[in-house]
Amino acid sequence: MTERLGLGALLAHPANGGLRLIAGPPDAGWSEVAIESTEADLPDEGADRLAILTAPPPDSPWQQDALVRRTRDRGYAALALPHADGFGTGTRTLADRLGLAILHVDRPMVLAKACWHLLEARDALSLEVVRKVAQSIEYHAEGLRDLLRNLSANVGHGIALVDSEGVLSEAGGHLDPAVHAAVDFAPWVDIARTGDGGTFASVRVDSPSREGLRLGFFGTGLGEAQVSALAVAAEVAMPAVAARILIDEVADVNDASVSSGVLRDFVDLRGAPEADVERRMLERGWRTAGYHLGFRIIGRSRLDALQLLRFVTGRLGDIPADSHATTSGRGVSGWLTFVEPPTPTQVESLISALRDLHVACRRSFNVATGVGSLESGSTGLFTTLNEATDAARVAMGRSATGWFVRVDGLGLEQLLLAWTDNDTFVPAAQSLLAPLQEGGGELLTTLAAYLDHESGIAPTAAALGLHRNTVSSRIQRVQELLGIDMDDPEARLALHLACRVVRH
Repeated sequence: MTERLGLGALLAHPANGGLRLIAGPPDAGWSEVAIESTEADLPDEGADRLAILTAPPPDSPWQQDALVRRTRDRGYAALALPHADGFGTGTRTLADRLGLAILHVDRPMVLAKACWHLLEARDALSLEVVRKVAQSIEYHAEGLRDLLRNLSANVGHGIALVDSEGVLSEAGGHLDPAVHAAVDFAPWVDIARTGDGGTFASVRVDSPSREGLRLGFFGTGLGEAQVSALAVAAEVAMPAVAARILIDEVADVNDASVSSGVLRDFVDLRGAPEADVERRMLERGWRTAGYHLGFRIIGRSRLDALQLLRFVTGRLGDIPADSHATTSGRGVSGWLTFVEPPTPTQVESLISALRDLHVACRRSFNVATGVGSLESGSTGLFTTLNEATDAARVAMGRSATGWFVRVDGLGLEQLLLAWTDNDTFVPAAQSLLAPLQEGGGELLTTLAAYLDHESGIAPTAAALGLHRNTVSSRIQRVQELLGIDMDDPEARLALHLACRVVRH
């Protein structure tokens, strides 16, 4: 036998017979194992071995001390036996002084098999782990998380699905961020390790719908044989996980489509009661009774609304309220619902939580967020969602507020938004700005940026990546086409609102 088995690896092994360190060095290791019924049956030369006894130790302290002395004197590095947890303080102190590791084990023969796997039979260990993976896949799983729980429970180690940003889903423990930071996402199989013994054996996930994913098993103190077996287990489990991801993707798309349709029908009713829509909302757990705080998150550039929804719903659980969200257009609409009206202090805390959600979203998505006011009932739910949409439209151009706006803080602009959102203003705005839509709409884009930057030529040029002279000539051309005096504050306000309506 050429391999050396460390105590840490054996303690980390799921099928170690209930092994526990009672006394002695925690970093013990050995390359051979001797298993007998009693200490008298052990080979005379311990040769730095682990001795496993199937019979319990004697009851009296002096006999226990003698057992420890004789075992160490014969050269053994560790002694594992049933009921070792009954050793007294004196015997444990003696073992510490002699440098003999004392191990309690519930099932000595299971421990012996684990040692054989880890020292001599890597292939057998890999086959055992693969068999457990196969059993896990046979179980019915409700979703990805359920499948990962089955795999972790059967294999006996933590499992995680990760991408370069972090852990997407895990079971059986928590993957150390330091271990995740050590993962190489390029190779098919990767073994990531940290100095404190953390290990993650992972494989690339071959998924048609998601790129950059890795699936792996993790643990602390694992030996080479265990790491090798877990890498094989990850390869065997990966196709089932990839298939589950695809199944869940299809289910999520269908569910998002249905929920988005329900919300659209509710908004079209403008809060008026309608039995069928009410029934469909209740089937989704959406209550119109109570108090509601709406929010709207929209993309400032192209994004995957379903991915954004997944991110948002994953974070809404951290907010202490009944929350709902679904895709809506090129973003996500959602709301918080309360049976009793929250206090002003609680509302401010919820607004702060939604701001934190927005900040978290912006780490992965280029979005703007608007929040409505607290309203009650079915009509109130429509109102707060509509306000959140208005606030999000304003937030699209509010870099100074971090692209986050709450409608309660808009004041006059809120009234102007309500005025612009009607059947008279929208066509008029479209007609007014129609001359600027020609030639790819560069004049409209320049005008909108110019007004967003408070009629400043230099900041507009910087924002658009243009020369100042180009911006000046375009603004001059806009005035000529529209016949509007850009020095008139009221004219600029009307143009600004018209640009917002037409562009958003």
